[in-house]
Amino acid sequence: MSVSFLRNSSIAALTIFSAQSAWADISAQDVWAEWKAYLEGSGYTVTSAEVQSGDTFTVSDLTMTVPIPEDEGAVQVHLPTLTFVDNGDGSVNASFPAASAIGFEALGETEKAIFAGEITLRTDGTAAVFTGDPDDMTYVYNPDLFEMALGSLTTPGDELPPEFFSAVVSMSDLNSTTHMKRGETRTYEQTYDIGTLSYNFSFQDPTNADSKGTMKADLEALTFKGSGALPMEFDATDLGSMLAAGTAFEGVFTFGAGKSSATGNEGSNAFEFDSTSQGGSFEIAMNADELKYDFLQKATELSMSASDLPFPIAFSAAELGMKLQTPPTVTEDDRDMAVGITLRDFNVPEALWALADPTGALPHDPASIVLDLSGKGRLLIDVFDPEVAAEAGIEGETPALLNSVVINQLLLRAVGAELTGNGAFELDYNDLESFDGLPAPVGIANLSLIGANGLIDNLIKMGLLVDSDATGARLMMGLLAVPGEGEDSLKSEIEFGEGGTVSANGQRLK
Repeated sequence: MSVSFLRNSSIAALTIFSAQSAWADISAQDVWAEWKAYLEGSGYTVTSAEVQSGDTFTVSDLTMTVPIPEDEGAVQVHLPTLTFVDNGDGSVNASFPAASAIGFEALGETEKAIFAGEITLRTDGTAAVFTGDPDDMTYVYNPDLFEMALGSLTTPGDELPPEFFSAVVSMSDLNSTTHMKRGETRTYEQTYDIGTLSYNFSFQDPTNADSKGTMKADLEALTFKGSGALPMEFDATDLGSMLAAGTAFEGVFTFGAGKSSATGNEGSNAFEFDSTSQGGSFEIAMNADELKYDFLQKATELSMSASDLPFPIAFSAAELGMKLQTPPTVTEDDRDMAVGITLRDFNVPEALWALADPTGALPHDPASIVLDLSGKGRLLIDVFDPEVAAEAGIEGETPALLNSVVINQLLLRAVGAELTGNGAFELDYNDLESFDGLPAPVGIANLSLIGANGLIDNLIKMGLLVDSDATGARLMMGLLAVPGEGEDSLKSEIEFGEGGTVSANGQRLK
């Protein structure tokens, strides 16, 4: 129940948010009719009271209900009164009250509420403006304030105290524009600019004063630019069917300086966490061919202390990043795939260096780990279905089949040594014997190693290597590599051939 409920509740919430971009613009009733059609086409049941008075069309008692898959119940959202006003110039204003309540509840199989709550929405009263026509419209919304705060939370027969959980999310200086066209699908282009985004969460166990926590953050200069397509009808709780029906989305988020902090207590155990960064970006793409995520954050600093840690931990890095690209589901043909991690110029706390290198024999300069891989392959199981993924893990099934791999970048820099490289390989699944059950690679890798002999000398001084081990390591490097251009520099071209052969710099090794 819990995994499926959370997953599908999130999809439902995103659909409700995205629905704002589907409002049309000719008359007030046209705007509401388009929104309602959008919701009903995505699987929602919509009920409301509608009144036309002069140039104003009012929608009240609005309830939207979407079922949770596998007959686990439904999610129901009660929105405040919506007002649509014909401006007399072909445009329509749409607005909430400046302060209004949004109710929500999760219904079980017997339609009894599992939990319910209320969110208070506050704005500066700015209206959204719609122009164009139902098949080609533009929606502009530019409030100076947009804030949502959890007002109450109720479980069956019991309203939880306000201090049990509080949450406030606010945005200032919001500027957004959406251009949507309606044809075989709804296509849209969106831009957002947000001056500041802040959130503040807190928790207090009503039965235990020593169990509590807080989390807050501030982020500046958020932007988004993207585009997408939505089918005229789709099941909002089934991502796979949405993608097959033509759902597509791509966009780039950027953000400026930010800071966050968290504190907590559980009995006598306490922790504190603080972090800052100087901006970054997040790129996302989703369609029938691929799912892609690419995240990069700059100048990150964090510190953490806890009762069960022997000393506070401080960490900083010039860049933190990760990326992933994969087909969204099982395919018969190969698709683009990629994975990457970036941890550039990060500092290890001196307290840890004191344990690992008490004599200071090793350089303590910032270290870097960068790995950027791409290739061609396909999924063998639907890894985005939690039940299928869990079953595959138990049975040891291989989730994906890679037929080619490209090493776009390899960088390992630490303790005075640096390894860099690139390469490209085809994987031969007809040869599973040459490398103990793994498909035999066919291709070339180019590697460069700087500072290896100096590192070996330092490890001998520290007592971590004896002379015989060091001699063996140097002989192995001499076998696999040739001198590079600088001092204490080695380079190597490793070639994997047909039939499991391996050569280094033209010398046959296997």
